[in-house]
Amino acid sequence: MIPAGPLSIVPLSSPPELTWRVPGSKSITNRALVLAALADGESTLEGVLHSDDTRHMRSALEALGIRIQDAGPSTLVVEGGRHRLRAPERELFIGNSGTTVRFLAALACLVPGEVVLVGDEHMAKRPIADLVDGLRQLGADVDCPTGCPPLRIRGGRLKGGTLTMRGDRSSQYFSAVMMAGPFADSAIDLRVAGELVSRPYVEITRRMVADFGGRIDEAAGGFTVHPAAGYRPRAYPIEPDASSASYPFALAAAAGGAVTVPGLGDGALQGDYRFVELLEQAGARVSKHADATTVRGDGRLRGIDVDMHHISDTVMTLAAIAPLLEGPTTIRNVANIRIKETDRLAATVAELRRLGQEVTHGDDWLRVEPRLLTPALVHSYSDHRMAMSFAILGLCRPGITIENPACVAKTYPTFWEDVERCRAAAGTASPNNGGR
Repeated sequence: MIPAGPLSIVPLSSPPELTWRVPGSKSITNRALVLAALADGESTLEGVLHSDDTRHMRSALEALGIRIQDAGPSTLVVEGGRHRLRAPERELFIGNSGTTVRFLAALACLVPGEVVLVGDEHMAKRPIADLVDGLRQLGADVDCPTGCPPLRIRGGRLKGGTLTMRGDRSSQYFSAVMMAGPFADSAIDLRVAGELVSRPYVEITRRMVADFGGRIDEAAGGFTVHPAAGYRPRAYPIEPDASSASYPFALAAAAGGAVTVPGLGDGALQGDYRFVELLEQAGARVSKHADATTVRGDGRLRGIDVDMHHISDTVMTLAAIAPLLEGPTTIRNVANIRIKETDRLAATVAELRRLGQEVTHGDDWLRVEPRLLTPALVHSYSDHRMAMSFAILGLCRPGITIENPACVAKTYPTFWEDVERCRAAAGTASPNNGGR
């Protein structure tokens, strides 16, 4: 159950010593849903994340003609195939799910008929013009008057050919084309203008496309998406979400004790798993195994200076514990977080300052000089990662209240239940959730 806000966070009374089971990866779940929807036959997805974002993807695919059934608490059976795709009877509401709107924008180009993608008030401010322009380069008919959703796609085919997009906006634009691209009339020469942000997520997409029978090769200046007869249906396991795992890992490092996350090991697909390397650099001890990772801390960490360009979803996790580190922490090369659920760079700076920290910043960096924490209500900006990141700080130090705890439902609906399990393991009484 997600508590009503505002939610006062009571610090743990002793260092945590526990196993923290993190739900499945949002990034992998939504990719697997798209690939299984396009695979000709029945696929079984195991370890699926059930959250706002993945429910938006599922409901949209079902409206497009794909049959999806529950076969267990975290198992879905998807009956897919391009031949099943049809124009929906209504606009497709995708909330504030960036993966859903971007992946479906490309998939909708394969749907015979018109598809309209609309989101909430936050989605209406999230740019998608680069992807729209890229799809138009492949012959797609896409209307997007504001450069942000809503957008209208009149689909049926992608011509193939050459497509160039800026690499510094969102890797999801490239992933979207990679998943739909094998169904184009001919190969796609997918060129990257500048540096590609969040490259590990594109590598996840390439590997998953290959797992379902497609082929994407690296090429000079980008990638070649080869045409395929179709995707092969299959059973597909989904690993725990590495971005969500950053919260228990950060807690162990900052509060002391040890937290083990099962199912996420040194062969992890997700680039955000590298967050543990930053904790190690700051002084934590990390034990990696094939099927689990443990982070141990003694409560004493040093500030670090890091480039987080490729693991940007964990920027706020590090920034939120920066007040507990000895010396300044500098996070660089993260301009891309300004077009997420909110302007995450500005939001993080504002909330750290609200908590009494000395923070300087530029367009793509921020630096935190630790100061005594000032008790405050931390604004969430309807951003799940703001709420979860600063909750970890609150488990380590008193005075943190989370304005909107319900926003964690976007990717981690059971987060507060897991916090309570951690609290129980540490022998800490549950707080009164009724206010500040």
